[in-house]
Amino acid sequence: MTEEIEARADGLIVRVRVQPRGSRDALEGRAGGRLRVRLTAPPVDGAANEACRSLFAKLLEVSRRDVELTSGHKSRDKTLHIKGDATALAARLEGLLGASG
Repeated sequence: MTEEIEARADGLIVRVRVQPRGSRDALEGRAGGRLRVRLTAPPVDGAANEACRSLFAKLLEVSRRDVELTSGHKSRDKTLHIKGDATALAARLEGLLGASG
C-alpha cells in the first residue's frame, strides 16, 4: 500500500495528521507520511478524536464502531484501525485522495 495506509487481515491502519478548529471536516491529502485531515472540532475533551473517527466512518461508509483510534489520543498525529475488507477500504480511500488532490 502506502506509508499512510497499511493493509491488515482485519482492515486498514491509517496514519493521519489532524488540524483541529478548521473551517470544515475534510480529508485534505497527503503530507509527511500521513493523511492530512481538517476538523472543525477543538482538541478538547476528545472532541477532535471523535470527529476524526466520525469523518473516516462517513468517508469509508462504515459504522463508527469500526473506526478505532489506536494511538495519538493527545497528539495531532493519530493512528486509526478501520475494520473491514482492507482491499475495498483502501480502494475507496485512494479514490477519495485522488479526488481531493
